[in-house]
Parts: sequence; structure tokens; C-alpha cells
Amino acid sequence: MRFITTGFTLLAAVPVLPGSSVASPRSYESREEDPCAKIAGLAYVPPADARACLSYFPFNETLRQNVLDVVSKVFDFYTFEDYYLAPVSVFDQPAVHIRDELARINSTSYTSDYAFNKDLFDVVNSLNDGHTGWYSYCYWQTFQNLLPAPVVSLEVDGAQDVYVVPDLVEFISLLGTNYTGYYDSIGFDWTRLAGARVVNIEGMSAYSYVDYIADTVSGNYLDHGVRVNSVLSSYRINAGNYSQRFGDLAGPVYPDLDNLTMEVILANGTEPETIVVPYLSSYLGKPFKDAASYWASNCAATNETNGVDYLTQGSAIAHSRATRQPRAALAASSSLGVGIPSQFVPNLTAIDGEDILWSYILPDNKTGVMFVGSFDPEDYYGFQSQVASVISTFQEAGVTQLLIDLSNNGGGYVCLGEFLHSYLAGANFGFPGYSSAVRANTLAQKIVAADMAMGVNDSYAFYPPDNCMFWNDTILSESYNYITPYVTKTINGVEYYESQRIYDACTPFNVTIPAEPPFDLAKVAIVGNGDCASTCAQFSTLMYERHNTTIAIFGGKPNETMQFKGMAGEQVLEWYDIDSEIKTAGLQDDPLAPPDLLVNADFRHNWRTAYSWEDEETPIAYYSDLPQLRFPYTPDTYMNPQALWIFA
Repeated sequence: MRFITTGFTLLAAVPVLPGSSVASPRSYESREEDPCAKIAGLAYVPPADARACLSYFPFNETLRQNVLDVVSKVFDFYTFEDYYLAPVSVFDQPAVHIRDELARINSTSYTSDYAFNKDLFDVVNSLNDGHTGWYSYCYWQTFQNLLPAPVVSLEVDGAQDVYVVPDLVEFISLLGTNYTGYYDSIGFDWTRLAGARVVNIEGMSAYSYVDYIADTVSGNYLDHGVRVNSVLSSYRINAGNYSQRFGDLAGPVYPDLDNLTMEVILANGTEPETIVVPYLSSYLGKPFKDAASYWASNCAATNETNGVDYLTQGSAIAHSRATRQPRAALAASSSLGVGIPSQFVPNLTAIDGEDILWSYILPDNKTGVMFVGSFDPEDYYGFQSQVASVISTFQEAGVTQLLIDLSNNGGGYVCLGEFLHSYLAGANFGFPGYSSAVRANTLAQKIVAADMAMGVNDSYAFYPPDNCMFWNDTILSESYNYITPYVTKTINGVEYYESQRIYDACTPFNVTIPAEPPFDLAKVAIVGNGDCASTCAQFSTLMYERHNTTIAIFGGKPNETMQFKGMAGEQVLEWYDIDSEIKTAGLQDDPLAPPDLLVNADFRHNWRTAYSWEDEETPIAYYSDLPQLRFPYTPDTYMNPQALWIFA
């Protein structure tokens, strides 16, 4: 039997209190210069100044031991750990020996707390699973680098190349004069780069450098082809509005680089020109005045860092959250974007357009478009009503075919993905979802047993049986232990233990599902850029596997395969969530339980795995699904949703 927990013993387990030696404000008072004070209150700063502030906080052994103790024990719940013991060639994913990497980090000498946290982030990021990540809010997405030269892959005159975005002037100008004024002050004319063809970057061919960023920076997506699109600038719906992403090359979430050397042929030129383009870091963290207040505002653990015992603090999670796959706070999807230039906003009349769903009827008057920006709406039930209203409007207008745009869809509620499938497939189709399972490690088995013994139900926690249902749409009883006995699998030569197969308890929905499909399913198609995460990946896979829905993916490198879905787990638990599960079950003092974090951070993990309909022993995350159609972006479609829909 293999119940391995690689814990780390705290060398000096003391709380982070004022005056303590654990990176408290008093740790910095004796140092003469304060690089954080130098840049306090500034919206944009040179990357070197940002790094000086981040690197100012000294490495602390107690914090390392605390963080690694939490991370190593949470990895015991991670459903995909053993898949990384060998490369996954179909996705171009190298092996990552997680426990060996944690041991290396535990023995490495670091010059700062930032260096330690960045190393840990990079290791977890190399899993290319956006459902699993170490996010230290002291450093992650506090200073984000922005380059005034985002790039895209375009087909021009039959040839595909990397270009600086043609809408560069309109796009970058949306950042305002606080950003553009810096470049004016140093005499750098970024506007001349608009539409330039990029020949080389940092001495590598443009596509090779894009590959490098996809492999070392992007993370989030198992498939290399999808990560390539994440490197590039693209359109999305963000906070209810159309937005343009910088992409992972022009908008990485750490201020590691001062500049980028690009060899380009300007839009009005014929000869290559080498240009050194400076980055500028945008500050996204909480306000600070100096190093001490920076640490207090961004780095010190808060009352929301660690979980709680819901039995003593009251039920604080709604039933619907148990079926939620939280929208991943992805480095890629969260890469800074601003409102899209006005010429790219669809000029069609929106049908009930708001929040994450914008819908239109194309000029042919027979094609309806639903741009689904995520499955994480402000109103869980309102999304269902909106879908029903939009489809009813389509039908009244004589629409006979439907195009669904899933570009940069970050996922969200599992049940809303199943709802949209059910509404399109009709109630007579039957159960739409996936079988799934959680990892049956020793502590997980103890949690389920304790929840059952104490009568903990789905109002308080995710592990209780009544969160789930059997195949026949019957909720598991509170006395049904679905994790003991466990099921044994072999993954890369290692025995792996998981629960029995369970299903999401999504029904009844808030609106009536039509008995039959509202459109001929042969006339429903999906477009996107492969940056389709979690619930989006599950929805598109359902449509593909169950109905052979045509899917067209845009962008990427020429002559390279690309999946139509990004990360595809089933349900994610944040650190706060899994810590609350343990505490609510009364197991916080169990030797297998992780301690409270001493710093403000999150370690999320893929807690539940969905299995493919076509191969019920293979998680859909590891099942290769290629789109039927691939198209390059063109100058007309790369940032213009309406033009892309009409083309499709």
C-alpha cells in the first residue's frame, strides 16, 4: 500500500508577530536603504526597482519549512501527481518528479524570500496544470511586467509569422499616460512597432522564443500548442467587457526581465532592425509606504489565509459551491488586459448581453452567436435564465444554427457547463456529465469517516457523500462511504488509490430544459483559441464526444497540433478550502494534516478528476482531443470577434 506523505518538520515554528524573527517589519528597520519606499505609490516602475523591493525581504528558514510542510501535504490530495512520473509526449509535457523537486527546494540556499517563493512557483508551474499552483501574494501578480509590443501569429499573403499587434497604438494608449509617459521620458518610440514582423527575439527565431515562453513562463495548460496561444495577445471577456490580453510574452506576472531584444521589419520597412524594448512593471498589489508596510499589506497571513471549522463558525458555503469548479486564478488568464480598442467591439445589436455571456445574430440572419467568456457568472441562476432567454430570442428570429465562442474561457461552475450542454442537447438526452473521483489518501479517508460520524453534510463541506450522486441521479445518502473501500489503479508503475466513481449533483436547474434540442446539433459549432479551462474544457469535450460537434481552433504555430481544450480537471480546492475540510472534520491535529500558513498565500490543487466518456479509465485532462478544423488568425480576425464569427 502506498500512502506517502512527505512532510517537512518545522525548524522553528513560531508565529509571525511584530518583533519576531519571522520576517516581521522590525526585521528591516536596521537596513539603511529601503527600495520599497523608493517606489511606494507608483502605478508603474522599472522592473529593476520592482525586483529590488521584492528581493529586500531576507530568506527565512522557518517560513520555508512552514510553506513546504503545507505544500507537500496538500500534494497528497493532488489527483494527477503520479502522471508526472513520466513524460506525456502527446502534449509535449516533460516529467516532473514533484517530491524530488520539493526535496531540492528544501536543501537549496536562497538569497531572499522572493527567490525561494519564485523557485517553488516555477516548479509547480512546470506541471502546466492551472488547477494546481503556489501563489504567494507577497510576490505573485504584485509587480507584473508589461511590454509595449505584444505579439500575435498572423497569416499574411499566405505565410504565417509573428507580428507585433497591428492595433498597438490604440491598445497601449488605453493604459494611459502613466504608462506611455515613461517611454516618452526615456525617448523610446514604441508606436513605430505597430504591425512589425518579428524575425528574432533574444537571438532566437520568433516562433522558437514563443516556444521558450510557452515552456518556461505560461504554465496552466498541459498541451504545448495551447500554451503557445497563451503567449500571444488575444481577445476575451473580462469583468463583463471585451478585453485584449497582453499575452505571456508581453505580460508575464513576474518582473524578471528589464527588456527584450527584438529583430523586426517595421510595417513600412524592408530591412531588419534590432530594437531593445524596455519592460515596465505595473503594480497590482495593495498600497504600501515602505518595506514594512509592503510586508504587512501583501505578505503577512490574514484572517482569510487559513481555513476554519465550519461546525463552530457556522455554514458559510452554499450547496451550489460544492458543484463549483472555482475559476482558476491563472497566470495566463490573469495576464493583464485592458479594454479592447473600440474598432474591435462587435457593432451588432447584443441580445441580452451582460456579464460573461454576450449574444448576437449575424448579418446572415440565420446564425446566432453566444460568446461565453467563462462559466463563473456573478449570478449563478441568472446565467441559466439568460441562456434560456437568448435561445428563445434566437428561435423567434428564425435562427437555425448556433456558433459558440469559447476564446479565453477561464471555466467556473461545473454545473453551469452541464447546464449549457443539457439545454442544447435537450432533456431527453439524459445525464450529461462525467464520472469523477477523489484521491483516497489516508487523511481523505479519515475526513469522510469523520464527516459521516459527526453528521457533516454538504452545507458545510465538500467531502460529505451528499455532495454527489449516483449515475441514476440519486443523491448519495449521508451514510454512504464512497471512499472506503478505495479503488486501486496503476499509474506509471505506481499504485494509486481513489474513491468510487461519483457524479455532480446539478439538477434540478433553475429553468426548464427543453425536451428536444432547440437547434439541430449538427448545426451547432464551437470556435476558440484553445485557452479553454476547466468547466469550459469539460463542456467542449462533452459536445465533441457526445455529439461530434465541429470545433474550430484559431491561432498557434503553423504545422503544430493543438488541443481544443486547455486544463481539464473536475473540481479544484483552494488552500482555504482543503484546510477547512480538515478542520471541520476535527482532524487539524492529525499528523498527516498540514499546519496553518504563516504567510499570505494560496496553494490550490486539482482535488477531483473527471474521466472521459470515450475511455473511462483516462482522465479527460490526459485524453487527446484535436479539433476538426484549425485556422490561422489574419489581420482581419486576430482581435476582431465579429469578423472571426462571420468567417467561421
